[in-house]
Amino acid sequence: MREFGFFYVTNITNYDAVTELKYLKQFFTLPTSTKMALAVNKHDRSNQNVYRGYGPVVENSGTQHKEMFNIGPHEGPTPRYEHTDSSLDKLRAISREQNVWPVSGDGEFDVEFKRVFRQGVQIRIAIAQGVIRSIARSLKAEEFVSRFTDHEFSTLGLRRYPVRTRINQNMKSEYDNVTLSELEHEDSTVTILTTFNCTGLQALYGDKYIDVPPSNEGFIINIGTIIEDITDKKIKAVRHRVKQVDFERHSIPFFFNPSFDADIGTSISGRLTAAGEKTKIFGEWMREYLPSVEPSLLENSLTKDNDL
Repeated sequence: MREFGFFYVTNITNYDAVTELKYLKQFFTLPTSTKMALAVNKHDRSNQNVYRGYGPVVENSGTQHKEMFNIGPHEGPTPRYEHTDSSLDKLRAISREQNVWPVSGDGEFDVEFKRVFRQGVQIRIAIAQGVIRSIARSLKAEEFVSRFTDHEFSTLGLRRYPVRTRINQNMKSEYDNVTLSELEHEDSTVTILTTFNCTGLQALYGDKYIDVPPSNEGFIINIGTIIEDITDKKIKAVRHRVKQVDFERHSIPFFFNPSFDADIGTSISGRLTAAGEKTKIFGEWMREYLPSVEPSLLENSLTKDNDL
């Protein structure tokens, strides 16, 4: 973690990548009408879900080209908020947004899909919590763990990357002109990533993007920018992307995040962090960060008051 920011976890108890891939693929082959019934508000204004739910492929969307379905850790009703509330108060409610699940007409699929991915969330939470505890022990900063008590914004994302049928300059990296299907970025905190046997993921080391081997039956763990900042750069965040490949690609990232009200403005040494120059708590930081990394799923107006 100190040098590379990416590492692998294998031999995971009760985890079955083959089953997850099976249900992921089956979900994305459902009729468009079934999937759109779960669409986030940006894609269907009659739906209330903003972040957890379905996002269709947005053509000509620049360097991001994917179909997605987001699942959170929350099954209870989404907390209520009013149109007149501040964007931060709305975002606090959205962080606890209730999951939506497919109703496909195939009862067995619906039940198993929900079971498999609810279990997948819990497996990944346990691993991410272990990563956080490990970082805290290695840096002798036990208070670090308390910043992750609630992790409301944590999200499991099913992803399908179709092959582009046409390419323009907006789809190419500004760094080296490679055609992309996922934009170049650093994640927020801890990402537990499943790429199955799919290539395409690349990480930036030095001045060159290099290919990251697939996760196969395990997980790739990726450290994000907030962790690097809070740990005084003792733990490394890595910029990464997905290059366009000539086959349909699938992956499942799980984003494990601090509590909404966690202090991200102060590092473990007491230093003012880069995030702390603008924001104090994690939820406030996500108001800016989330739309920037999920432009095809979320409105930019998440950053403004009284617009949700």
